[in-house]
Amino acid sequence: MSGRWITFDCFGTLVDWHTGFAGILRPVAGERTAELIQAYHEFERPLEQGRPHRLYRDVLKEGVARAAVKIGLPLSEAQKEMLPQRWGTQPVFPDVEPALAALRQEGWKLAVLTNCDRDLFTQTQRGFRQEFDLIVTAEQVCDYKPSLAHFRYFWRKSGVEKENWVHAACSWYHDIVPAREMGIRRIWVDRDRTDDDPAAASRRIDSVGELPAAVRQVRAV
Repeated sequence: MSGRWITFDCFGTLVDWHTGFAGILRPVAGERTAELIQAYHEFERPLEQGRPHRLYRDVLKEGVARAAVKIGLPLSEAQKEMLPQRWGTQPVFPDVEPALAALRQEGWKLAVLTNCDRDLFTQTQRGFRQEFDLIVTAEQVCDYKPSLAHFRYFWRKSGVEKENWVHAACSWYHDIVPAREMGIRRIWVDRDRTDDDPAAASRRIDSVGELPAAVRQVRAV
């Protein structure tokens, strides 16, 4: 394959999971939706770090089940499956498609390194105007970021030289830190306005709309 590549984290960077999770869970959690989501995220990382590898749809189901128990919210077995069942309903951020089109026009190939499963990302892909050139899932590499498994798999599969590779992501923990360890240029799309160290990134921006200009700038350095 080779060429010039930009890899993305998907959920939080390209797809608005905050709105998506809330929309999926609100019918069962009502006014306790935010509480349920907050509890879910206490369980997601430990579930991902366990061995043997769990499919992400199982992480989603078990995470919601444990979160519901923690906050005292009764859920049926069907309701525990709501996140994977409605995964494709999560919206793409409005600034994404113009930026992706501009990057493609400038000759970049675009890939996604995602912590979800292939079948879940197939649902997500339908929300984009054009397919990505390469997808690497946790299911393929049997691991979850911030492990380097996604990055190493992509590097082997694409044949890209590191100087022709830029990684763009919202999650400092899952993406910016491992991209730094890989020694590749990395643009932190800090949508959540966290207080993590911006020095870990080659450049920090607030939205994907700023990405084409940021890519040109980090390439020039």
